[in-house]
Amino acid sequence: MAEKKKEPSYRPRLAVLYRERVVPEMIQEFGYKNVMQVPKVSKVIINMGVGEGSRDQKLLEALRDSLGVIAGQKPVITKSRKAIANFRLRQGMSVGCKVTLRRSRMYDFLDRLMSITIPRVRDFRGLSPRSFDGHGNYAMGLQEQLVFPEIEYDSIPQVQGMDIVIVTTAKTDEEAAALLTRLGMPFRR
Repeated sequence: MAEKKKEPSYRPRLAVLYRERVVPEMIQEFGYKNVMQVPKVSKVIINMGVGEGSRDQKLLEALRDSLGVIAGQKPVITKSRKAIANFRLRQGMSVGCKVTLRRSRMYDFLDRLMSITIPRVRDFRGLSPRSFDGHGNYAMGLQEQLVFPEIEYDSIPQVQGMDIVIVTTAKTDEEAAALLTRLGMPFRR
């Protein structure tokens, strides 16, 4: 009886890099006793606040579609939790959209972010190493979604910025910075 060949499943380049190179280096540097102690990226959250677009449903739908193209996954519309009269905001109004990426989609997005998107940012001199939150998570903002090669200028009604949060299992900012640097995040020196 002939053996069935197992087809290799898709493994993102960054996931392979993490397993083969980053884990041994982190064990050596920080002296972890177990492979499970090594910090890893657990999820990436991309958020687009719409501001005045909360009254324009077509704008919100277009931005949700562009975020879906960037992330490769359908975003959810975020609603306001409470009313703020100064912003003409009522409770339950649509204020933006967000998407949470995990596993292979997360690694694919991070790979595209670090190797293609960030270098396309105008006057880029490196990411700030001070944007860690004290618990090993890194937050960054982009001024416009046009730096992503998937987005065409004519297809979007308005240029919009976004926040990207990289959540890690690291206990300290130093461990998270070492992890992200080894994965290829271009931090400023």
